[in-house]
Amino acid sequence: MTIHIGAEPGQIAETVLMPGDPLRAKWAAETFLEDAEQVNNTRGMLGFTGTYKGNRVSIQGSGMGMPSFSIYANELIRDFGAKTLIRIGSCGGMQDSVSVRDVIIAMTASSVSTPSSTIFREFNFAPCADWALLRAAVAAAESRDVTTHVGGIYSSDTFYDERPDLNEQMTRHGILGVEMEAAELYNLAARYGIRGLAIVTVSDHLLTGEALPADQRERSFGDMVEIALEAAFA
Repeated sequence: MTIHIGAEPGQIAETVLMPGDPLRAKWAAETFLEDAEQVNNTRGMLGFTGTYKGNRVSIQGSGMGMPSFSIYANELIRDFGAKTLIRIGSCGGMQDSVSVRDVIIAMTASSVSTPSSTIFREFNFAPCADWALLRAAVAAAESRDVTTHVGGIYSSDTFYDERPDLNEQMTRHGILGVEMEAAELYNLAARYGIRGLAIVTVSDHLLTGEALPADQRERSFGDMVEIALEAAFA
């Protein structure tokens, strides 16, 4: 057990999918895993372990934002031996070519700052996805009837953003979508030498104002989860 994860040794798989919402972790485990067992409920941040096509996998909520994500990812890697972390979550679209319900597979994750900024200080480290995972995710997406984009995303420190000028520059420089966790995932994956990837579904759009109704989000997120699972065990 750790401070934030109450699982016993051996209860968490080497491959972990990480949605921000603990209830989404529950939904994904119940929907896609066989013999899913709850292994964590500390602070209400639910975690589950089961199998997917015979492969052992865990799905652990991370909370919102990079500081919360960093806590869970560090403990999963250092204390439970996780070797592959895949973020699954939602994002806001930032390009006209990206539509609500599309899936984005993130090659890179830009940010203003992350919890790792205190390590890098003045150095602007450029975190990126694991190439083998990214390639496998693209292949899995191509076999499905879902519009998929591959490119850079932006991990923001704030949900209620008051920097329209910065958003304009992100769009100008080709950033596909904005979310709040992936940059720290890629930093930690590089630091610990593990595989990291972020796959996100566009749930709303910063340019058009369109947003998925709550009752449609889980159905739309299913493609993202299956792509992540197929990529993890390709």
